[in-house]
Amino acid sequence: MNQPNQPVHPGVPIEKPDPSLRQESAWRLVVLKLFFVLFFVLIGATLVKIQLLEKERYQSMARKQYEQRFTLPGIRGNIYDRNGNVLVSNTMFVSFAADPKMVGNGARRIAQRFSTVFGRPASYYLERLNPPDKSSRRFVWLERHVRPEVAKRIESGSFEGIVTINEPKRLYHYDELAGPLLGFTNIDNQGISGLELQFDDHLKGRNGFVIMQRDGLGRARPSADYPRVDPTNGNHLTLTVDLVYQSIAEEELRRGVLANHADGGLALLLDAKTAEILALAHYPSINPNDLGKTDLLYAKNRIVADMFEPGSIFKVVTAAAAYEYNIVTPDKKFDAEGGTYRVRLPRGTVRLIKDTHEHDWLTFKEAMEVSSNIVMAKVSTSIGSERLYRQARDFGFGILTGVDLPGEVRGRLKKPHEWSGTTLQSLSYGYEVAVTPLQIVAAYAAVANNGVLMRPFIVREVRAPDGTLLFQQSPQRIRRVISEKTTALLTEALEGVVERGTAKEVRLETVRIAGKTGTSRKVIDGQYVPGNYTSSFVGYFPVEDPQLVCLVMMDNPRSRGYYGGVTSGPVFKNIAERIVNTSLLVRRTPQMKLAGEVPKGITVPDVRNLHISIAEKMLEGVQLKSRTFGTGDIVVRQAPEPGRHVEPGDVISLALNADEERPGEVVVPALKGMSVRRAMNRLMIDHFDIEIVGSGIVMHQSPLAGQRVKPGTTVRIICDPRPMPTLVVDQ
Repeated sequence: MNQPNQPVHPGVPIEKPDPSLRQESAWRLVVLKLFFVLFFVLIGATLVKIQLLEKERYQSMARKQYEQRFTLPGIRGNIYDRNGNVLVSNTMFVSFAADPKMVGNGARRIAQRFSTVFGRPASYYLERLNPPDKSSRRFVWLERHVRPEVAKRIESGSFEGIVTINEPKRLYHYDELAGPLLGFTNIDNQGISGLELQFDDHLKGRNGFVIMQRDGLGRARPSADYPRVDPTNGNHLTLTVDLVYQSIAEEELRRGVLANHADGGLALLLDAKTAEILALAHYPSINPNDLGKTDLLYAKNRIVADMFEPGSIFKVVTAAAAYEYNIVTPDKKFDAEGGTYRVRLPRGTVRLIKDTHEHDWLTFKEAMEVSSNIVMAKVSTSIGSERLYRQARDFGFGILTGVDLPGEVRGRLKKPHEWSGTTLQSLSYGYEVAVTPLQIVAAYAAVANNGVLMRPFIVREVRAPDGTLLFQQSPQRIRRVISEKTTALLTEALEGVVERGTAKEVRLETVRIAGKTGTSRKVIDGQYVPGNYTSSFVGYFPVEDPQLVCLVMMDNPRSRGYYGGVTSGPVFKNIAERIVNTSLLVRRTPQMKLAGEVPKGITVPDVRNLHISIAEKMLEGVQLKSRTFGTGDIVVRQAPEPGRHVEPGDVISLALNADEERPGEVVVPALKGMSVRRAMNRLMIDHFDIEIVGSGIVMHQSPLAGQRVKPGTTVRIICDPRPMPTLVVDQ
C-alpha cells in the first residue's frame, strides 16, 4: 500500500546537495593523497640516498662511534760515527690522548690529575677535553713524550676515554756534541735541521696503523676483523765523523773561545787524503735533547752556511799561482816598503797597503812566513787577474763543494770583468772574496793531498734496519789543482809559518805542522767595523805524510789580541797534540752495532785524552762500566788498554789528569781493602811494577798510599784471603 503523502509545510524550502562542496572535498582528498605519496617518495629517495648513494659516508660515521684508527709510528734509524759508536738513537716515551666524547662528566677529574702530575693549569686540559666540536673530535693529545717513570703516576685505566700510546723519541747520546751537525726532530719525529733534515727520507721509515674497536665500557681493543699494517723502521746512517776527534775539537774550541772572550768559534777536521769530515764543531752549540734551553740561532751549521772574508789564509791561492806559473822562486826578494806600501790608483788617488810588522827586504818564502800583504800585492800584479781568478776557481772558491750537508752556500768570487781597480791586490791577501770555512779546509786539503782536490762528504753509508747495505759513499776526486812540485814548495813555506813565522805558538815537538794564520776585518751591515775581527788558523799534519787538515776560527776575540796566531793557533795546537797522543791518527775500519745487538766479546775503546763525561758515555755505549781515579776532567790512562777484549759489564779504570801531580812523578794509590785483581788494574794505570804476596784482599802496601814516586816503581802488596770489612767502605 502506498503511504500517505507527508504533509508539506507551507513556506519551508526543500534542501538540495551543493555541487561545489562536493568538488572541494574531492580536491582535499586528492591533495592529501598527493601529500602522502610525496612523503613516501621523499622517504624512499632519502633511503636510496643513505643506503645506496651515500652508503660509505654513513658507514664511516657509524664506524667512528665504535672504531678508532691508531697510527703505529715507524722508528727512526740510528746515526753512528765512523767506528760504530751510536750518536743518535731512540727511546720509548709515553703519550696520553683522550676521546672527548667518551670522557663525559669525568673531564674535571682528569684535568685535575694531569695538572697535579705535569704542573700545567687544569684549565689547559679542560680546554682540550671540551673542544667546541666535541661531537666530531674523537682524538686530542693531552701530553706527549712523557718519561715512563712519570707516566706511571697517571692511572689511565681509572679514567674513561683516556688512551695511552707508546711513542719513540729521539735520543742524542752526547747532548751538545755535534748538535748543529746532527740537527733535531720535532715532536712527531720529523727532521727539522742538520742531518736529521737532510736525510729525513732515509731515517724516518714508514708509519703503520691498527684499527681498535670499543667495547660496551668504551675500552679500545684491537680487532681481528680489521687490517693491521705494521710500520717500517728507518734506515741507519754511518758518518765519517770520529767521536773521539769530535769530542777533542769541541772541548778545545770551547776553552779557546772562553779564554779569548770571543763571541763564538768553529773547528773543522778533514781526512787529508779522502776529504772525509772527521769533526765539525761549533761553539756555542745546541743540545737537541733540551731545545727549550737552547738558542736556535746556534742550530745553523756555520761551516757550510756562513761566508766571511778569509784574510791571510787565502794567501795560499796567491802563492800557488805564483809557483804554478813560475812567477817567483822561494828565494826571490821583494821590497816590503818598511810596512807601508803606497799604491797609485786611477784619478790620482793613493791606496795604502800595510803589514803588521815593518820589513825592508823579504824573500817570497819569508813573506809567507811573516804574512806580508805588501809582497802578496806586488806578486799579484805579475800573476794577473785571469790567472789568479782561475787558480782560486780551481781550488773551489765560488763553487759549491757538493758536500752532503744542508744549507751550503757557494761563497762569492767575482769574475775578472767585475773587478775594480783594487780587487787584484785585495784578493791576493784575502779581501773582496767571500768563502765558507769548508771551502778553505778543502783547499788546504788539496795542498796536503799532493795537489788533488777531493769532494768533502760526511755520510759514509746507509744501511737497512736489518743491516743490509743500501748505499756506500767513496772518496771522489774532483780535479788536480796544482802540480806536485808546487805542493812541495807550498808545504815548505807553510811549515816555515809554524817554525819561524806568525804561528810559532802552534809548533809541537812531537809532530811537524804546516799551516797559515789569518786575521780579517768583519763586515757588519755592509761596513768594516773597527775592533771586530775573524781570527783563524788552518793547517795539516804530519808534514811528511799529511793525514789531517784542521781549521780553527774565532769570532771577534777580545782577550789576548785578535791575530790568528795567538787566538786560533793555540786551539789548533791543543787539538793536534791530543790527537797525536791517541793510539791512531785516523781509524778507518767502522764496525756498526745495530740497536739491541748484544756483543759476544767487546774490544775496549780508546778513551784517552777525552773528557771524562764523553769517555764514560762511550764505554756505556759498548756495555762497559767505568771507575775513575784521581782528579781532573781528562782521561790520561786507562786499564785495560785499548784493543783488549773483555766481557759486557766489565769495569774499565780511568786515571784523570790530576793538577797537583808534578812532571815525572806519580802518586801511589790507596790499595788497602781492594781485591788483588782490582789493585793490579789500578797499579797498571800508572805503569807501576807489581809484587804480590798472598792472595785475596790487600792488607798492606809499600810504598804507602799518597807517596810520590817515579813511574815504574815496584809496589809490594800483601794480601789476606779473608774478606775485610773495609772492602764495603772502599766500594
